[in-house]
Amino acid sequence: MARVAIVTGGTRGIGEAISIALRDMGMKVAANYGGNAQKAKEFTDRTGIASYQWDVGDHQACLDGCAQVAADLGPVDVVVNNAGITRDGVLQKMSFDDWNDVMRINLGGCFNMAKATFGSMRERGWGRIVNIGSVNGQAGQYGQVNYAAAKSGIHGFTKALAQEGAKYGVTVNAIAPGYIDTDMVAAVPAPVLEKIVAKIPVGRLGHAEEIARGVAFLCSEDAGFVTGSTMSINGGQHMY
Repeated sequence: MARVAIVTGGTRGIGEAISIALRDMGMKVAANYGGNAQKAKEFTDRTGIASYQWDVGDHQACLDGCAQVAADLGPVDVVVNNAGITRDGVLQKMSFDDWNDVMRINLGGCFNMAKATFGSMRERGWGRIVNIGSVNGQAGQYGQVNYAAAKSGIHGFTKALAQEGAKYGVTVNAIAPGYIDTDMVAAVPAPVLEKIVAKIPVGRLGHAEEIARGVAFLCSEDAGFVTGSTMSINGGQHMY
């Protein structure tokens, strides 16, 4: 029977590439999205992957959304926590809402989605959770105390939950992407982006499909002995 996967933020950018990669592995995929219904419809029409709307930062919405996916597709075997936002700014100018929104969605979303699915995975003796961190959660980044803190928290969350799931056949891993050619990175001013690329040893931005291939491995049967790990896919920008 085909595995059932949920990919949060799964209709655009890295999330879209992950949703497609898991579909191509033979999984039944539900792509979660937060607010852009038109983009989600275009994604579903193009890929045939069902899209579901809820706010991953809302605990009850995650419980309800995952229950709906399970009712539609079957028990959830795989969760990829990819949804994330930025609210950049130096601390002096960062509002509490800028801080709280990023923590609520980027880190809180991982807790909410795990809370909604981990117990069922454990009962069935198999599961895969992959959390998308960031090179900036490993190395820090000027003007991103909120984002870096949330992504760093994801790496700690991953290691702790992996210990809870290991004896039940549930693996929990993270991927820390570097700078990838997505809409989020495209919004970075060109002079700043040029400086970023100059610090990447391979000399280019990454591609969403390169992240998706790493996720696909961690979600596969072959990755059963890999848990609590962080896979860095960053072109050598930060070797950690």
